Amino acid sequence: MNFIVVGCGRVGAELSYRLFKSGHQVVVVDSRREAFYRLHADFRGRTLEGEGLAENVLERAGIQEADGLAAVTNLDALNAVVAYLARVFYNVPNVVARNYDPNLRPVIEAFGLQTVGSTHWGARRVEELLLNPLQHVVYSAGNGEVEIYEFTIPELWNGKTLDDILGAARQCVPVALTRAGRASLPDGKDALRTGDLLTVSSTLEGISALTLRLSGKAG
Repeated sequence: MNFIVVGCGRVGAELSYRLFKSGHQVVVVDSRREAFYRLHADFRGRTLEGEGLAENVLERAGIQEADGLAAVTNLDALNAVVAYLARVFYNVPNVVARNYDPNLRPVIEAFGLQTVGSTHWGARRVEELLLNPLQHVVYSAGNGEVEIYEFTIPELWNGKTLDDILGAARQCVPVALTRAGRASLPDGKDALRTGDLLTVSSTLEGISALTLRLSGKAG
């Protein structure tokens, strides 16, 4: 597949290399030639010096044939406009814009674009690790507003049902229950055993309540 990465900062350089290592054709665009020094030594994609908003630069990058474009500069407004141009005027099927400043997320979301807010997501993830070290995140949707977590059922809840656990934990939806390596769709009346692996989809608020309940610190 053909991808264009606009912005060769730390995120852009790493993204470009990962796409290249996965076997894709990658063109990296940045207004500063020295930015390309951040690319891995064995990167073999194309580099193009120029403004990401310039029509001739985007066309030289091959935007008419691009399968996807990522706008990952440190300027949210630039990311939003480049991504919008790619989607609306060039009909690029898969477009993602980086959100650098959480206060400016509405600017990008107003364009109806897929966004990745590294600052916002990172802060939420650190908060989760500080508050709830017992659970393991296996999937994060959006910018971390909803995630899928795995828990190991402790001895305290041996013999209790799923309804007993989730009754007081709002914003939690059970996804799977794994026992002895075999997974099943959970039923609220299932009796749990020590060591069972419970997978739930939840918000941060919901997972915090569930963690407290599993630890016996909440009634």
